[in-house]
Amino acid sequence: MTTEMLERPASQAPADEFNPIQEGQRLMKAWYADLEKAKERGQKVANVFVMGNAIEILRTFDFQLVFPEINSLQTGVKKVSEEYLRESEDYGYSPDVCSYVKADVGLILRQQKHPAGTIPHADIAITSNMCSTFIKWGEIWERMLKTPTFTLDLPGQRGSNWQVRRGDAQHMADSQWVESQFRDLIIRCENITGKRFDPEKLAVVQDRVNRMVYHWNNVMALNRVCPAPYNAMLDGLTYIGIMNVYRGTEEGVEYMRRLEEQLRAKVARGEGRVKEERFRLLFSGTPCYVSMRRLVELFESWGGVFAYSDYLTFAAGGMDAGEMVYDTARPLESLAEISALAAQRGLSNQFFAHERLAQQIREYDVDGVVFHGIKSCRFVSSGMADTRNYLNQRMNIPSLYVESDLIDPRYWSDAQIKNRVDAFFESLHQRGGPAPSARAQAAIAQGSQP
Repeated sequence: MTTEMLERPASQAPADEFNPIQEGQRLMKAWYADLEKAKERGQKVANVFVMGNAIEILRTFDFQLVFPEINSLQTGVKKVSEEYLRESEDYGYSPDVCSYVKADVGLILRQQKHPAGTIPHADIAITSNMCSTFIKWGEIWERMLKTPTFTLDLPGQRGSNWQVRRGDAQHMADSQWVESQFRDLIIRCENITGKRFDPEKLAVVQDRVNRMVYHWNNVMALNRVCPAPYNAMLDGLTYIGIMNVYRGTEEGVEYMRRLEEQLRAKVARGEGRVKEERFRLLFSGTPCYVSMRRLVELFESWGGVFAYSDYLTFAAGGMDAGEMVYDTARPLESLAEISALAAQRGLSNQFFAHERLAQQIREYDVDGVVFHGIKSCRFVSSGMADTRNYLNQRMNIPSLYVESDLIDPRYWSDAQIKNRVDAFFESLHQRGGPAPSARAQAAIAQGSQP
């Protein structure tokens, strides 16, 4: 997903240097501008989620894509989410319902008027079992907007330490199941658009995805070095936003290529996101978009940097591994095969998070894990206590648990979270970490970055 304006001002970078935050803002604004004009152009529109979305097929039919999650989080980034949330609650939705959903209901009640522009009604919505809320969300569109939906059933990880290997009997069975659903979706798309499915066009889109994924994996690998060139829970949110919205486009490929080039240059100069990196952290869970900058500042003031976040895995739908490469010579079959693998990888971050986290702790040389529980998202948050206990007992990794919400500012308590962050770093120092410098301590007292 994307933070658009959570990063430092773009003017701090040299004028001739590619600025990924500034370019990310430009691309997001261009996407919203295209959304507003889609109906004028006679272009069909599809609602999709960032996980389990069949984007490659939709792009083959030239659908304009709407990402309801991104629309909702942008209300948080722009500090207006509470208005949308209260409107949906007044309409009858419980405070316990996913705040993304409530913000979208508020958007519907406001005639699709979004801070970034008017969002067009979709001609079809793609939902999946990658999140149980997706299916109920689709029912809301059916009920309130009469939007036809298509639900994908994507096989996930069946148990602990269980893994499908590409090409084995289980993987092929899963792939055939997914492919049959894709063929049904293709018929639906043909009926909506009046266009015939073109496998060669699908192969072109897949080639672009392959190149994007190649650069995206290289970008994430660069944060294994010390100092880490970017913060996975601030900079990384902008990167993943472009990865999702521009997946399968030449603009997306070029952004990821230049991003990798810029970050490699930072690594070569020995330049890190945090000037004096002391602690390498892993963020587990979804962000709090209304206060993400503040949350990151609380950690960076102690010299802590989020070298990795499992959010960058499941928010990409699992498309973050080297083996996720489409065979463009057999586009539809390959799409099904990769989708089956990606679904397993994406879903495992929620049901079997301890396995992936243990691997990422080793790969990114992590000193501590920060779990972020979301008040309105039990799907991601419910297993965090067990995962935290596992990592502490098996790997002796210290961890911190904080709770707020995706975009609801009513659940953010700055003083309480700051106290818990400070106590966490004090415990890290007691384990043998370096004491903060006098300058860092002064910055901590002022609640700013050293």
